Amino acid sequence: MHSEFELIARYFTPPPPGGDAGVALGVGDDCTLLAPAPGCRLAVSVDTSVAGVHYPADAPAEAVGHRALAVSLSDLAAMGARARWCLMALTLASADDDWLEGFSRGFRALCDATGTALVGGDVTRGATTIGVTVMGEVAPEAALTRGGGRPGDLLAVTGALGGGAGGLALWQRGERDPCHPLLARYLRPQPRLAAGEALVGLASAAIDVSDGLLADLGHVLERSGVGATLTPEALPLAEGLVAALGEAGARRAALSGGDDYELLVSLPAEHLAEARARLARIGLPLTVIGRLEAEPGLRGVEARGEGGWQHFSAEPAAGEGGGA
Repeated sequence: MHSEFELIARYFTPPPPGGDAGVALGVGDDCTLLAPAPGCRLAVSVDTSVAGVHYPADAPAEAVGHRALAVSLSDLAAMGARARWCLMALTLASADDDWLEGFSRGFRALCDATGTALVGGDVTRGATTIGVTVMGEVAPEAALTRGGGRPGDLLAVTGALGGGAGGLALWQRGERDPCHPLLARYLRPQPRLAAGEALVGLASAAIDVSDGLLADLGHVLERSGVGATLTPEALPLAEGLVAALGEAGARRAALSGGDDYELLVSLPAEHLAEARARLARIGLPLTVIGRLEAEPGLRGVEARGEGGWQHFSAEPAAGEGGGA
């Protein structure tokens, strides 16, 4: 049986970061010491992933590691922040070396891909739960928030919607091919960090689509004090979604399925062309799906029963979103 410290040393102690990583003191002490870039604000978010609630308990360990970090990094993307550091609190029922090897490999690979340094954490015994705190940097007054939307702004989403819900549905039917496009989107979501940074100065408000488009749009409308009109037929659907769920099911998944981790943004019409050009440079489309209105409320879609995932108000189903 490995001790807590042996597990940390073996699986979660990365090589010392380079000189530009902003880490004065990393893993191995009571606290980590970080040095944000001069003039930047620190953006911080935390997410918890629970086996059997946020992902299937029998999901591949490497995908679980990737996913646990990705859903937290998605919050930084929504703020237009550059990812820098993360902390992880890992609770395990048992210390299985094969599972830990796969989990840490998936987690570290996404750290490397996004420039995120793992700088500390904790390991303990109990029901499998993964808590990840991410920290990033954003220039003063540049952070994208949920409260900046204005009447007349366009509503747009990056990428495609419904893939998370479609992937979960396929998993529950027994599909296990990790190369299936819907299963890949569900098990290995891609945080839109580059898109968030690219939209700084153009978008007026932003949120990541974790709990479902309608639920997350509702947060923007509330914080911005506006209403909206959606154009449901404009929703960009994930590859293979109609084939998997049918036309009506695909539309429901895109509206309220959750776990997409795309960015929903509002922006003035005059910024649309530049926003699309910036995202095209990173290979990502931006699709207009509606408009913000001065009059409160949501028009263009029947929202009853389509409110997205909420903890403590429904029975948990593995894979439902839960971002802050």
